[in-house]
Amino acid sequence: MSHDRPTRPPVRPWWVVTTYFAEGFPYSLVRQISTVFFKDAGASLQAIGLTSLYGLPWTLKFLWGPLVDTYATKRRWLVTAEAVLALLAFTMAAASAHPSALLAASVVFLLVALASATHDIAVDGYYLEALDRTQQARFVGFQAMSYRLALIAGGGGIVALSGLTSWPTAFTTAGGVLGLLFLCHALFLPRLEAPRRSGRELLHALLAPRVAVGAAVVLLAVWALQRLAQLEALAGLRGVLTRLSIPNWIVLGLFTILAVVAVRAPALKRRLYASQSTYALAFVDYLDQPRIGVILAFVALYRTGESFLLNMAYPFLRDIGVSRAAYGLAYGTFGIAASIAGGLVGGALIARWGLRRCIWPFVLSQNVLNLAYMFLALSYRAILRHPELGHADLRLVTALIVLEAFGAGLGTAAFMVFVMRTTKPAYKAANMAIATGLMSVSATMAGVFSGFLAEVLGFAAYFGFTFLATLPSMALIPFLPQLREANPPPRPPGDS
Repeated sequence: MSHDRPTRPPVRPWWVVTTYFAEGFPYSLVRQISTVFFKDAGASLQAIGLTSLYGLPWTLKFLWGPLVDTYATKRRWLVTAEAVLALLAFTMAAASAHPSALLAASVVFLLVALASATHDIAVDGYYLEALDRTQQARFVGFQAMSYRLALIAGGGGIVALSGLTSWPTAFTTAGGVLGLLFLCHALFLPRLEAPRRSGRELLHALLAPRVAVGAAVVLLAVWALQRLAQLEALAGLRGVLTRLSIPNWIVLGLFTILAVVAVRAPALKRRLYASQSTYALAFVDYLDQPRIGVILAFVALYRTGESFLLNMAYPFLRDIGVSRAAYGLAYGTFGIAASIAGGLVGGALIARWGLRRCIWPFVLSQNVLNLAYMFLALSYRAILRHPELGHADLRLVTALIVLEAFGAGLGTAAFMVFVMRTTKPAYKAANMAIATGLMSVSATMAGVFSGFLAEVLGFAAYFGFTFLATLPSMALIPFLPQLREANPPPRPPGDS
């Protein structure tokens, strides 16, 4: 009898909260805590900078997303990953007791990143497997809430605990949290599906020569691009090219490959289907839907304006006299609360009224508020970079941050519901991993160009540009499929 015998129990939202908390918590250990730990351990600035490479597994997770769909079950992957994460946290507690063991700690953090990225794939796939469209929309706000609370618990709570006690105590506590989540899910998480293939078959697949060849090709391509940036003929572009990290190149490469496949769809689809490769089938399955070019462009461009805004919001507010402590209170407390509220409200309204009716008001709520930052920059133009002349009204700044965060929560709810609807039944986890990889394109471009544009344009014009950057994705909305409901929800009150 299979341990993961499929059943379909009544849907209860408790596991949405716990699984997405378990998704965000190890991410905070890697992305927020690793830099603090290495700084405390006396690592060089160059070594601390290399911790950004720990984000690579989240960028690359689309590569092994098909494995999560094909081998064992998403529940098995989820529970196993949590067990591994708990053990790694306890291992980190032991390693952190010896500050000289930086190499061991760096390896453990990398393993945490790999296990956490795999856990992300399984959690997203399980969510899509367990819930229908209406339920996915209803609980999308709980996703964001739980994930953000996990980031606060990890990046805030564990770091604070390390300061009050010690790193071994902090990592032991983190291991205890992950261990409790593992036990909770191992005992109570509903079993939804039967495995297509066994885990033993996965081991044989991983040992195949083509896996090593594929990894070598990716590394060679990244190396070649970095060497290309050093050519004298490209000296004018060198500043931009060198700001693209390895994860940035991979994200742009993924987008390029998918765009080419979408353009050459018919012939490529026939060849890839004929290959019967798990990877080929997962990618082709995602691309085999109406208006895939529009979908790819929308997913890649949707967060462009928000990414450009967030990259320069803090430097701008500092320049008009907002202290770091005041910003932390306004954004870290009120802003996050507003973002969570926006996600919860957005998910509930989409579940009730449908994505087609909600997408425009939610997208406008997210994007139009970028212009409020332009208004603020114009209002405080005289004191920009000269806080000795005065400072901004903190109440106004806090209100702006709260409104922008609430609007972003609404926009994120609409976007995530749409992205989930683009996944196909056979490869839910892999499709979601591909889509979330594409979502990084706008953040990549913002990271490269935001500082340069803000310097050239000035903050007022720059924030106006962040709104203009939202227009391409909004122009695509009328052409998007997947907006209508399979079972249309009731009309909102008063709608005729």
